[in-house]
Amino acid sequence: MPTAMEQRGVDTIPEEERTSGPRDLVSILLGSNLCLGVIVFGWLPPSFGLDWWESVTSVVAGTLVGTALTAPLALVSLRTATNLSTSSGAQFGVRGRLVGSVVGLLLALGYTALTVWIGGDVMVGVLHRLFGLPASDLSYALVYALLSAATVAGAVYGYRVLLGLSRILAVGMTGLLVLGVIAYAPHFTTSALPETGGYLLGGFWQTWLLAAVAAGLSGPIAFITLLGDYTRYISPSRHSSRTVLHATWLGLTAGLLIPQLFGTFTAYAARAALDYAGPLVSAAPTWYLLPLLLAASAGSVGNAGLMLYSMGLDLDAILPRASRARATYAAAVVATACVFVGHYTSSAQHAMTSFVLLLTAIGTPWAVITLIGFARCRGVYDPDALQVFNRRSRGGIYWYRSGWNLPATVSWALGAVVGVLAVSLPSYEGPLLSVTGGVDCSFLLSGLVGGAAHLALTARKAPAQVPASSTTEHQRANVGS
Repeated sequence: MPTAMEQRGVDTIPEEERTSGPRDLVSILLGSNLCLGVIVFGWLPPSFGLDWWESVTSVVAGTLVGTALTAPLALVSLRTATNLSTSSGAQFGVRGRLVGSVVGLLLALGYTALTVWIGGDVMVGVLHRLFGLPASDLSYALVYALLSAATVAGAVYGYRVLLGLSRILAVGMTGLLVLGVIAYAPHFTTSALPETGGYLLGGFWQTWLLAAVAAGLSGPIAFITLLGDYTRYISPSRHSSRTVLHATWLGLTAGLLIPQLFGTFTAYAARAALDYAGPLVSAAPTWYLLPLLLAASAGSVGNAGLMLYSMGLDLDAILPRASRARATYAAAVVATACVFVGHYTSSAQHAMTSFVLLLTAIGTPWAVITLIGFARCRGVYDPDALQVFNRRSRGGIYWYRSGWNLPATVSWALGAVVGVLAVSLPSYEGPLLSVTGGVDCSFLLSGLVGGAAHLALTARKAPAQVPASSTTEHQRANVGS
């Protein structure tokens, strides 16, 4: 495994350093997601009152729809050789791309904190059963701190170390999950858990759609700003867009469905209606406690490390004067603080549901607008012009008006506002729910409004044209591939 610390931030990756391939993309999307931070999302549908088959269909349908929307974003950074937030400057302006950086920062922050939170809770439970470790505030604090420290180490060293770790986890965690199926199978049931008190939203379709968004769609949407962190290291002169797109589909689908369906399976086997970590540990046979401890620790470090790495890049994009390493350290402090806040003040179900629904509503219109821009420019970008803000200079074809493309920014804001007004959370219901019959269609409405507004506001404006001298031969060769 490479041990040299990555020196790149959000600058353009030189062609000679773009040595990854589609297999690496599948490895990192699969290996990093086989962790409790993703597994726990499979617990949400059972906790909403759905039975086994209702839960499975909601998770699968949501994941497939989300993957179809999210996967094409991987092609943007394949062409720009920088991360997706910076690449979105082609649509939002070199300063307006801060919208993507903030959305990406919030997504990665929430998922990092969630992974450490759930992983730490399971570790404390296992250590209590094995060695009598008291489930005290001090125990949780120490375990959270250890997980956070290990996560920071991987994130600071960067992409190559995380890729190597993901390759190991893809094999190791798969084996641990197979053992988990054997361990929990004797107590598995397909019936809805009676402790939930029935459908969370009172009816089947409302609850099923909530599960499809919160547990299924939210998984791929979490990657709307992350995919470019990996595909910027893939060369379009050696790998076609089609191959990279297929690898993204495979990596996202397998990397999300395998752990989430394991979470759904164990939720019914452990009768985890109102909490996941505690029943998961209690229902585990003694022989599976050590594998469960390994899954909770190593898997959490792999996933949270990748999220924290993305946070460092997004913060580096917001504060160009900060190095990637310093930005990662700062992001780690904030994420760790969120873990403690979540542990002491929130229930896992309410915190997870509120977080993913809100961020999905806010992030979807940004993804739609970025994809519209990609289609309009046919994947041809000016990588040098995208770096204007990072160089603290001015000008270039993506400068627009003082670095902001106002139509794109206004379109995103309109979509995000509509999404928030249409969302249904445990503690808040948007006024637009009366229009949708009480069904949470926030992600759909936010994407449609954001995309339609962008198309309407820019209908008469030609996309920014890349000077011929700035377009590399491999970009020309791969346009439309």
